[in-house]
Amino acid sequence: MRLAPGAWRYATPPLLLAGPVGFLSPVATLAALALGGAILLFFRDPERSPPAEGILSPADGRVSVIREEDGRVRVGVFMNVTDVHVNRAPLAGRVESVEHEPGAHRPAFSKESDRNEKVRVCFPEYDVTLIAGAFARRIHPYIEAGDAVERGDRLGHIAFGSRADVLLPTSFDVTDVSVTKGVRVWAGETVIASQSLE
Repeated sequence: MRLAPGAWRYATPPLLLAGPVGFLSPVATLAALALGGAILLFFRDPERSPPAEGILSPADGRVSVIREEDGRVRVGVFMNVTDVHVNRAPLAGRVESVEHEPGAHRPAFSKESDRNEKVRVCFPEYDVTLIAGAFARRIHPYIEAGDAVERGDRLGHIAFGSRADVLLPTSFDVTDVSVTKGVRVWAGETVIASQSLE
């Protein structure tokens, strides 16, 4: 199973403790092993197969935001703790900038999460914003300014968090969005917006 970077850094302490705490209680050993296993599961990074066309979801989870702002459409995906937390590029493009913005750590499904810590990955036609949540403390981008990415390529991951937004290209409006709030989506595979070629 492929894992996101940093997985073993988080999983190793409880796995190493599993032996010593066994002198205290077999239950403690099982709990430490379960915690280590859960962390590795959290950092899983499965392969994905993007469809031929359309703007892809940047994250696994449920659509939590669909709104218009300043003439653009934003689609946000909330990631539960059981979801894969590796984020992917909705479209091909060259990265213009990767900007870190300090902020709060409110629950990612709430409106207040707009003021959370975030990393904004800017492309010429669209932006992806990785947003930390109540328990997320680390956003790990894999790319930097000047990098070229293809649809579905890995952009980064959020350790123990939370939400990923796409600010769609200016040519898209709300009627082009092909998902609704609450719908389950998968990073790099689910089409969240598309336009007819007619």
